[in-house]
Amino acid sequence: MDWALFNFDGIMFLLRWGHFIFGIAWIGMLWYFNFVQGPFFAKAEAATKTEATKGLVPRALFYFRYGAMGTLITGLAIIGMKFGQAGSAGSALFNSSWSATILTGAIMGLVMWFNVWFVIWPRQKRIIASANGEKVENLPAMARRAFLASRTNTLLSVPLLFFMGAASHLTIRVEEGKVGLWLGIVAVIVGLIEANALLADKGPTTKPIEKVSGVIHYGLLLALVFYALSEVVLHH
Repeated sequence: MDWALFNFDGIMFLLRWGHFIFGIAWIGMLWYFNFVQGPFFAKAEAATKTEATKGLVPRALFYFRYGAMGTLITGLAIIGMKFGQAGSAGSALFNSSWSATILTGAIMGLVMWFNVWFVIWPRQKRIIASANGEKVENLPAMARRAFLASRTNTLLSVPLLFFMGAASHLTIRVEEGKVGLWLGIVAVIVGLIEANALLADKGPTTKPIEKVSGVIHYGLLLALVFYALSEVVLHH
């Protein structure tokens, strides 16, 4: 049966389709939490906030965390199949614009996935338990840590989407041997941003992302900084 979906390209298409669906669920819920629910909760009465935390938040978090998981799995599958198809030409593929941009997005995505499953979700479970009457110690600190991780994910989501889109729609000139250096720089910058989310509780390092307007503006700035650095590092 010579159908378009029943070959390598068809499987890759299905993986990309799934990647889009899961990614929309993940980033959509991330932006909902930060741009809609957070500001509403900040002004809501205690009883309203408690009821929403008991009924609405667990459902939203379900799509949030499994959207993240599905995005990660399909994304890694796409990268793995692409390099598998390249075979002996894998080195040339690695030193390409596609590889430089998609792996940049993958580094950010891995950190964001980690935050969802190992920082935000464990703490949100305790916050939900508290809303249901369970005694939970250090609740403000727990909520603060989840908030900073969520804000950090929102910050990273802007350059993440830029480089994911660039993989297919924006070609960057790449010199031989520069991709490894570039990815190392990306890992260091993203690592520092992540360290700020995990280690800083108060102070000037968190002020740029405390407000919705700040995280949007700095997300756009971060995307531009990463792009400018990529142009400089990859072919100069």
